[in-house]
Amino acid sequence: MTEPRHAAPDEEQPQVVVNDLPRTDPETGEVRVQAHAAEEGAAPADEPVVAEIVDEVAAELKTQLDERTADLQRLTAEYANYRKRVERDREAVINNAKASVAGELLSVLDDIERAAAHGDLTGAFKAVADKLVSTLAKTGLEPFAHEGEAFDPSVHEAVQHSTSPDVDGPTVTAVLRRGYTFGDKLVRPALVAVTDHEPAAAPAPQAEEN
Repeated sequence: MTEPRHAAPDEEQPQVVVNDLPRTDPETGEVRVQAHAAEEGAAPADEPVVAEIVDEVAAELKTQLDERTADLQRLTAEYANYRKRVERDREAVINNAKASVAGELLSVLDDIERAAAHGDLTGAFKAVADKLVSTLAKTGLEPFAHEGEAFDPSVHEAVQHSTSPDVDGPTVTAVLRRGYTFGDKLVRPALVAVTDHEPAAAPAPQAEEN
């Protein structure tokens, strides 16, 4: 009977290598697809299919990016419009306040104009009056209505009326109270005398001589 052979102390023991991995992950319990496929001799994943999936994901991401970009552009435009609207409202409030203050001083301007017409606007009074008129003009207050201009019922208020062949149509022939505007806003219409065109009388026929 042959006795089993024992390896010598210096003789190397053969190393055992296990190439087979368990089909399931011991931690998650999921099937190891690659190991199973290798065992079954399955071919690796088809590259065109993987590329198609990548393209679909990229297209979806691009669509989402375009939607977010459009939303951002819309919000930016709405905010810009909001700022413009707020700025217009703020300017309108300021202009209305200035026009209201200027309107309260129109009677003072009327007194200054009458004093100037009578030659009473002299000395220190004239200096103060000129400064007041200049300051109101800088804020946007503008006088209007002059003799000889066409009558405009939207800004002129006719308080006297006459006719004359010397005018071609309704004409302002006297300014009784000057009108004022503030920017595009009419603060006060002008009181004027209006003259309409009247055809000249035909000359009387001369009497026949006997």
